[in-house]
Amino acid sequence: MDEPVPEPADQWHWPRNSNTRRLNIALQGGGSHGAFTWGVLDRLLEDGRLAIEGISGTSAGAVNAAVMTEGLVKGGPEVAREKLERFWRTVSEDALGSPIQRSAVDILLRNWGLYTNPALAVMEMLSRVVSPYQFNPLNINPLRDLLERTVDFEAVRSCVCVRLFVSVTNVQTGRVKVFTGSELSAKSVMASACLPYIFQAVEFDDVPYWDGGFMGNPVLFPFFECCTTQDVLIVQVNPISRNGTPQSAREIMDRINEISFNALLIKELRHVDFVNRCLRRGELKGLGYREIFLHRVGGDGELEEYPASTKLNAEWRFLTHLRDPGRHACDRWIEDNFDKIGVEGSLTLAPFQEMAEPAWPYCDVRRTGVPEDA
Repeated sequence: MDEPVPEPADQWHWPRNSNTRRLNIALQGGGSHGAFTWGVLDRLLEDGRLAIEGISGTSAGAVNAAVMTEGLVKGGPEVAREKLERFWRTVSEDALGSPIQRSAVDILLRNWGLYTNPALAVMEMLSRVVSPYQFNPLNINPLRDLLERTVDFEAVRSCVCVRLFVSVTNVQTGRVKVFTGSELSAKSVMASACLPYIFQAVEFDDVPYWDGGFMGNPVLFPFFECCTTQDVLIVQVNPISRNGTPQSAREIMDRINEISFNALLIKELRHVDFVNRCLRRGELKGLGYREIFLHRVGGDGELEEYPASTKLNAEWRFLTHLRDPGRHACDRWIEDNFDKIGVEGSLTLAPFQEMAEPAWPYCDVRRTGVPEDA
């Protein structure tokens, strides 16, 4: 990963004073549900007391991060807020010509989902038997065109006020790759949002990549290696838990996708929690580890009621319908936890695992008697 470079004198940078709190932010992907994340970012930028050192984004999270980064470079938080709103409005305008729209029945029943749309039904059936290499041989990707029109990636690459990390999945090895610094482009962000049953893999040097959510939604480890800030705020749009048992084929597939796209994040959170507890017990001293303060703003309640098909709904009314709860959720988090930033975390792992304090015999090397070099 690129080393930090000195701040150019003519580029905007975060104010440095005793009232400012620094943090890293990790942004999940989720299609149109990324408008919730837009609301969170809008409130963070509006506050004026929060400085962002690093951003890790996947899929829609990477898109939000790139748009915000360009705005910061070109004028700071207010310009970034304007860029985010303009981007999402462009998304809604471009979607007006799409066949994937709410049907008259959906509108009549005030349902934001698209499952009664015949075009979506045909697309779902085709994706099970025909690959994008067959039904889209010209590799037409609306996201690529949108990013190239709306985001100045030269500005994004030049940014030194924030470090941006975009994660993708290597199709051949199954490992995560993180683009940052000079590697950032419309193509790398497009790869982070590449769902393999809709789009052809995005290739770099003949290596194919898919959506980063398969291997981290989003990844946290770049913060530990490249940033000095201990606080990490996770903006989560994929629900962790749902009541009831999915019964229809669509409900089952939707829930499988939610679980899959949260799995790697939960695993990484548990690793961070384990290291934190070891450090508090006085272990791992002198090995370069530091405690990480975890925080979370999630769409619990607001997003749980929406089926997966709403991730394809790009109506302006729906996007702002998601943005406003994002702003409110972030506002509550700031009010409750601002004083904790830099001091302690506000995230409890209980919602992410059955046992908040795992008691596996291999958790503590000293208590098991296993040699440290085993």
